[in-house]
Amino acid sequence: MLILIAAGGWQFYNSQNDEVKQKVNGVAEQILNSSAMETLEKAKLLTQSSFRCDGRQLCSQMDSFEEAMFFLKNCPDTKMDGDHDGIPCERQFNQ
Repeated sequence: MLILIAAGGWQFYNSQNDEVKQKVNGVAEQILNSSAMETLEKAKLLTQSSFRCDGRQLCSQMDSFEEAMFFLKNCPDTKMDGDHDGIPCERQFNQ
């Protein structure tokens, strides 16, 4: 009798463990898919735009507000949004 209870408990534990694994794998797949989609969207923007990330970081290096927006959204280490409101070079381009 004890063996049957132990075997039943083991089977229940394994079935619960499989459900958890499936849920974790599903969530991981969703995260990877969303991350891949974000990367794809950024790649599309980069190929459609006449602007390119070339290491410029400062407002004084930008020729237009549109260029500054592109750099802020797509390029690393920009220093154009001091108040972190998503609007770059507010003084320079009167935004």
